[in-house]
Amino acid sequence: MGWNGPLEQIDAYRWMIPRSYKECMNGDAVIFADERMIRSIVSDNSPEQAANVACLPGIVGRSMAMPDIHWGYGFPIGGVAAMDAEEGVISPGGIGFDINCGVRLLTTALRAEEVAPRIRELIDSLFHAVPAGVGSKGVADVAADQIDRILEEGAEWAVAEGYGWEEDLVRTEEGGRMGNADASKVSSKAKQRGAPQVGSLGSGNHFLEVDRVERIFDPAAAKAFGLVEEGQVTVSIHCGSRGCGHQIATDYLQVMERAVRARGLRLPDRQLACAPVTSQEGQDYHAAMACGANYAWANRQMIMHWVRQSFEHVFGRSAEAMGMELVYDVAHNIAKLEEHVYEGRRRKVYVHRKGATRAFPAGHPEVPAIYRSVGQPVLIPGDMGAGSYVLVGTEQAMRESFGSTCHGAGRLMSREAAIRSYSVKTIVQEMEAKGIYLRGSTKDGIQEEAPGAYKDIDDVIRVVVGAGLSRPVAKLTPIGVMKG
Repeated sequence: MGWNGPLEQIDAYRWMIPRSYKECMNGDAVIFADERMIRSIVSDNSPEQAANVACLPGIVGRSMAMPDIHWGYGFPIGGVAAMDAEEGVISPGGIGFDINCGVRLLTTALRAEEVAPRIRELIDSLFHAVPAGVGSKGVADVAADQIDRILEEGAEWAVAEGYGWEEDLVRTEEGGRMGNADASKVSSKAKQRGAPQVGSLGSGNHFLEVDRVERIFDPAAAKAFGLVEEGQVTVSIHCGSRGCGHQIATDYLQVMERAVRARGLRLPDRQLACAPVTSQEGQDYHAAMACGANYAWANRQMIMHWVRQSFEHVFGRSAEAMGMELVYDVAHNIAKLEEHVYEGRRRKVYVHRKGATRAFPAGHPEVPAIYRSVGQPVLIPGDMGAGSYVLVGTEQAMRESFGSTCHGAGRLMSREAAIRSYSVKTIVQEMEAKGIYLRGSTKDGIQEEAPGAYKDIDDVIRVVVGAGLSRPVAKLTPIGVMKG
């Protein structure tokens, strides 16, 4: 079902759904896209979701959608909305079921010509070391009584347990730990689902990817991030909070639905179920969501530890000697209490980013000191055949999108349609023709993630750069891919 509502072109990269479209809208909705991309965006009716988000009580400014927008639960994937810290609401639909799905990037001192001849051995080693697939369990023996520490301490717990280096924490968003996390607000079912899965990749669009630096756009920023030359090998990890995060979202959607009924809130879509951020329900959910976020940071920290070990096994050198340093870890499914300038005054807001990435500029106090002179690294994966981008945050993003940009390529095709349209054989052959070794856990997992099922990552990046929401630093292209 396509979307036929009002859509006004503001400029080459912005389209507006005016607040007059719906009586309930408290502001306009803006979609970042060019003329070519907007045609595919309206085809799945996701602009209706962007308009619905603008109806939420206490929204500050506009509902926004990035060029990777597509249909989601409640909020569109690629949606951004800021809610007033006193008068606004918090909505699980604005974060998603995979709380803190995010991306982590590692550098190496290795070059593509050294790694490419051994890429099958390396991916097979990673496949053996890192559990992946639907229902996969981690290899770490995590006791049930440790799960509360994981939920409250995040990546700090992982490093304390020997999974990685202390310096990894300063290169992770929030230091890998949201301080308001409260494990008592997480159900026993969520904990039971999470305990055996920590340290696993999962399925869907999650991946481990060995890349080479194809092109450097901003040498100064690239050097600050440890991307020193074209041909350098990097590693990307994309995953989230597994069954733990999914259960937290499921549990609190029920809580929010009851809150909506109790308070008589009128919403255009029941999937936008929410509660005032100052209410008990709202605060409980945010504390539980923070637990899910911490779980995801611990998860990616553990996976990175095993990635380092796999490289050590294959290349016979220590991770330190191979320069396997963390560049950054960013979340793209999260709601965070932040301070922003809006209409000339500083406001505290809960910024919902669902399929959207924080993009803070140079000088911002929440950017790690090592990167503060250039800005926050922004990690944007594309489809498994196209590669990824490293961007950097901008002042324009702070002014216009509450310091947010896109999170990836965005789907063009549903998973079911992709399975019907692509065979594993065809996908593998296409990847091999590009010099990419692919290994996946399941046939369906490969078909669902066919490159043709996604938008062109170059198009998405062109829009966010053209709109001034990010600056390009480097492009990475895959050598080997491990799919969940």
